[in-house]
Amino acid sequence: MKKFKGTGVAVITPFKNDMSIDFSSMGKIIEHLIGGGVDYLVILGTTGEASTLNRDEKSALTSFAVEAVNKRVPLVVGIGGNNTSETVSYIRQADMEGVDAILSVAPYYNKPNQRGIYQHFRQIASSSPVPVILYNVPSRTASSILPETCLELARDCENIIGIKESSGNFENVMKIVRDKPEGFLVIAGNDMDVLPVIAAGGAGVVSVLANAYPADWAEMVQQALRHNFKIAREIQFRYLEMIELLFADGNPAGVKSVMTAMNLCHNYLRLPLVTVNRHIQLRIAKVMEELSKRS
Repeated sequence: MKKFKGTGVAVITPFKNDMSIDFSSMGKIIEHLIGGGVDYLVILGTTGEASTLNRDEKSALTSFAVEAVNKRVPLVVGIGGNNTSETVSYIRQADMEGVDAILSVAPYYNKPNQRGIYQHFRQIASSSPVPVILYNVPSRTASSILPETCLELARDCENIIGIKESSGNFENVMKIVRDKPEGFLVIAGNDMDVLPVIAAGGAGVVSVLANAYPADWAEMVQQALRHNFKIAREIQFRYLEMIELLFADGNPAGVKSVMTAMNLCHNYLRLPLVTVNRHIQLRIAKVMEELSKRS
């Protein structure tokens, strides 16, 4: 579990102009992130546009990432859905060689109650050959993994090792931290929330911003984990405007715009997502210039 403490990155999926996966850019991004000192990578998540990838593409991307990472940092793969039996089937058939954990989002659209959420994740946990990190993101799923459900799963399922908390509800975060089993990880799911989550006893972040600025963000998280909050705040405040812009016209449109300017990928997204509008693009370019002057 310690290997998922610190800075994880919700890695984008780069595309070519024909909308096929750009594996060349993916390799470049992986080297950029590992070279930047991040602690682990998360592929096939929300930021990775996993909902637009078919099963063959997910398998190919996972195999590529396993080979490219080559065990230099832990690798987490997003596997989730709102059809429990389909998700369990996917896990059982997937090649998990080289995968260190899965990140599994709460069921979306069909809005299960807490009993249904508990049973969903219990079946996933019993089927997974690797540890499971829960992913609570109510703004996207229309339901929330409540602290009581999270804690029950943490106690009942040995291989559920943590939760990526993207609810923005710090009362719930503190309840989980207070009552969790020892070693269970509470991970910030929003870059804006990193400092308060770590201050409450959280283990770090799965970051969008770190796709573009891995070194600074990994440094910020490490300083916070060492309780050097003055230094951590200075870095956090430096990136506040950029974080806001990354989500101003949709994620991962914002971070792909930044990474395109850094020559890490091309600015393509799969529909229904589109690139950021010109106004946001200009603001991003201005903030990138300001950040480069401070580095």
